[in-house]
Amino acid sequence: MKRKLQGHYVTISTVGENARAFVPAPLPPKPPIEWTPELRDKFDQALLSLGRLDSISTFLPDISLFLYMYVRKEAVLSSMIEGTQSSLSDLLLFELDMEPGVPMDDVREVSNYVAALDHGLSRLAQGFPLSLRLIKEMHSILLAKGRGSNQTPGEFRRTQNWIGGTRPGNAAFVPPPAELVMECMGKLELFLHDQPEPTPALLKAALAHVQFETIHPFLDGNGRLGRLLITLLLCEQKVLREPMLYLSLYFKTHRRYYYKLLGNVRLTGDWEAWLDFFAEAVIVTAGQAVETARQLVDLASIDRDKISSLGRAASSALRIHRAMMERPITTSGWLVKKTGITAATVNKALAHLERLGIVRKLTSRKRNRLFSYAGYVEIMNQETELPG
Repeated sequence: MKRKLQGHYVTISTVGENARAFVPAPLPPKPPIEWTPELRDKFDQALLSLGRLDSISTFLPDISLFLYMYVRKEAVLSSMIEGTQSSLSDLLLFELDMEPGVPMDDVREVSNYVAALDHGLSRLAQGFPLSLRLIKEMHSILLAKGRGSNQTPGEFRRTQNWIGGTRPGNAAFVPPPAELVMECMGKLELFLHDQPEPTPALLKAALAHVQFETIHPFLDGNGRLGRLLITLLLCEQKVLREPMLYLSLYFKTHRRYYYKLLGNVRLTGDWEAWLDFFAEAVIVTAGQAVETARQLVDLASIDRDKISSLGRAASSALRIHRAMMERPITTSGWLVKKTGITAATVNKALAHLERLGIVRKLTSRKRNRLFSYAGYVEIMNQETELPG
């Protein structure tokens, strides 16, 4: 099949020079995707992996505990791609109003990401469609505070942006001019709503992600929002009951190839190579999430057995253990509030958990000391410490 440019160029004049900006053709792709047996098989595998991932929400004792940390892990990874230095522990400290060990803007950026995702999911739960309005609402939360808060949060851009280079003239890629952003995004919204034709959910997520990154509709935050869009779409289309698929780590690990594939789609219409990569990302990532969930369930079970050996003290220690699965780095004060157990009993229970090697004390001060459910944090941190 002869391939062709998936859009057209327009000449823009900016900072005293002319440059070419790319305007993508609306979805679905033309000519249509060429479904080789290999590509179809890869997509089938990806859907099976998503089915397995979705089913773990039924065997996890309390899915909300897992999601609380998993969403935060994704926020850390997605923000790392943009160059922030926050770790999972930094974010948890920030949420406790403690001083994290990195610049405040870095952690605030990660915290905004969590808030933007929560907002999107709660709107979908209320029956609100995945729409331009919702995308803008999430963007306004993503850039609400800290870096980027001066980049018109919640508004499509009114000026030209570019990717790579110091100006449009030497950029790696120049998205559509500002006056065409609304038209391009309007067509993307129609595609999300199955116009001009229905598109299966996983394929829709893969195509829409590329289109969103190509339009680059905001002055800042496009990468993070484009990655969030994948998860939201799969939740809206009921492929996943819970937001458990996050591709940031895979995209981060294969960053160069990821950008190359996006470029090839635009220039030559090679959607098939992108779809193969996307399906592989889903298979690998879903498998990692299932494995992480299994490890956490096993850890909690082993630790509960240890705690049960405490005799009379076991009941309050088990309640503290459960609360620390929700907040694996926390203060004794938060545990008192969360469980309704007296401060003296909380402190006794923490001493027992420390002795059993389940909990580690992070500060030596007398009041409102900081504790970590070390094994839990270690499992969640597994891939967030990657270099680069």
